[in-house]
Amino acid sequence: MWQRNQTSLADFILEGLFDDSLTHFFLFSLTMVVFFIAVSGNTLTILLICVDPRLHTPMYFLLRQLSLMDLMHVSTTIPKMAANYLSGKKSISFVGCAIQHFLYLSLGGAECLLLALMSYDRYVAICHPLRYSVLMNRMVGLMMAGISWLGASINSLIHTMILMYSPFCGPRKIHHFYCEFPAVVKLVCGDITVYETTVYISTVLLLLLPIILVSTSYIFILHSVIQMRSAGSKRNAFATCSSHFTVVSLWFGACIFSYMRPRSQRTPLQDKVGSVFSSIITPTLNPLIYTLRNKDVAKALRRVLRRDVPTL
Repeated sequence: MWQRNQTSLADFILEGLFDDSLTHFFLFSLTMVVFFIAVSGNTLTILLICVDPRLHTPMYFLLRQLSLMDLMHVSTTIPKMAANYLSGKKSISFVGCAIQHFLYLSLGGAECLLLALMSYDRYVAICHPLRYSVLMNRMVGLMMAGISWLGASINSLIHTMILMYSPFCGPRKIHHFYCEFPAVVKLVCGDITVYETTVYISTVLLLLLPIILVSTSYIFILHSVIQMRSAGSKRNAFATCSSHFTVVSLWFGACIFSYMRPRSQRTPLQDKVGSVFSSIITPTLNPLIYTLRNKDVAKALRRVLRRDVPTL
C-alpha cells in the first residue's frame, strides 16, 4: 500500500515547448517577451479601472475581472515552463501538477462564464439603455463575478480530484508544457468513464451554454442595431460591442479548437498550438483590444499619462 502511494505521488515529466536548438531559444525568448506584454497589459488595465472614477461602472468592473483572470492564467503556466527550460529540468511534482491543473481549469472556466455574462451586459446597454442602471447595478456585477469565479472553481476542483486520484502507470511523461487535462488523462491506466462523463457535463455547462448565451445576446443586439435610424447610433453600438465580440471570438475559438475536436484528430503538436494560443496569445491580445478599440479606456490611459508628465 505504501509503495503504491509513493508511486502515485511521484513526479511527472513535462515535455515542454522547446529544445536546446538556437531556433527554439529564439522562440523561447519571443514567448517571454509576449508573456511580459501580457502581464504588463493586464496589470495596466486593472490599475486604470481602479484609479479612474469614470470607469467605476459594471461593464468595467467585469473587464477588471477579465484582466485579472488573464493575468493569473498566463502566470499559471509560463513561469514553470520557463523555469524548466532555463534549468534543464523537466519535472513537476504531483502536488504542483494538481495545483496547476486546478488553477488553469478554474481560470479558463471562469473566463468562459464571465464572457457570456459580459455579453448580457452589452445586450442591456444596447437594447435597454434607459433601464441599464437598474438591470446592471453594482450588486448584479458582483453576482456575475462571483458566479464566474465560484462556479468554475467548483468544477475545476471536481475535475482535479477525480483525475489526480486515478491510478497512473508507465512513464509519467506529459506531452505538453503544463498539466493540461487531455495530456494528463492519457497517463491514467484505470477506468476513466467517470472522468469522461464529468468532462462532457463541464463542456456543456462551461462552453456550449456560454456560446449559446453569447450568440443569443448578439442576435438581439444586431436586431436592435438594424432598427436604429441614426447612422451615428449604429456606429456607437458597434463600437461598444466590437471589443467584447473580438475577445469572445478569440477565446471561444481557441477553446473549441483545443477541447471539442474528435480524439482521432488530436495530436500533441496541435494540442500545444491550441494551448499556446489560449494561455499566451489571448491574454496578451485582450488588454490591447480593449485599450485600442475602447475609447473610455484609451482616454483613461491618456489622462493618467498626462497626470504623470511634469509641467515645465
